[in-house]
Amino acid sequence: ISWGGFGLKGHRTADTPLIKMITEGKTLDSSIQISEHQAGGIDACFTGEGFIKPDLITLIKDGTYQNCLVSARSAKEYGAQVNSNRFEAPSSIELAPGTLAIADILNTLDTGIFISNLWYCNFSDHDACRITGMTRYACFWVENGEIQAPINVMRFDESVYNFFNAKLVGLTRERELLFDPSTYGSRSTASAHLPGILIDDFTLTL
Repeated sequence: ISWGGFGLKGHRTADTPLIKMITEGKTLDSSIQISEHQAGGIDACFTGEGFIKPDLITLIKDGTYQNCLVSARSAKEYGAQVNSNRFEAPSSIELAPGTLAIADILNTLDTGIFISNLWYCNFSDHDACRITGMTRYACFWVENGEIQAPINVMRFDESVYNFFNAKLVGLTRERELLFDPSTYGSRSTASAHLPGILIDDFTLTL
């Protein structure tokens, strides 16, 4: 979602994958709170042009879109306040925790798939915020709350409006701080502070 989802430029030119939240009033589940939490990450507190970034920007609150990330160029073009880098992408994104304990996840799942890692993500339907990608590393088939066996990699294709809304069961109260391993051009200092998510009926294909 960070890939063009929160930038002011993308919103003014209708190029954001979250366009339906702007033009159609679509919302996510009320438990979804997404922020650019500068103070909680390791990225610099200033942009490449020297503008100071706020400690916290609420992007989505109670499932409803709130604020955009604004680069120096967009600020000049649209008369807004600079609060982000030139890419208008979060560098310290944070998804608020829920109430599910990680220790209880398998029992709550009961029978289904435990996914440890997703990768190779891209949009399969940009305007519907539909994302495709592959599972990776340790993923398991679970029955009656117990891991039975590892499973092979699978492709997923699902909309954010489904898995962060109607299909969302809950978010874990524990979160993990994930650091971007990218070294393209320079060592990335971006991070993401995220809980686990429990979803009912996630679209996967072998």
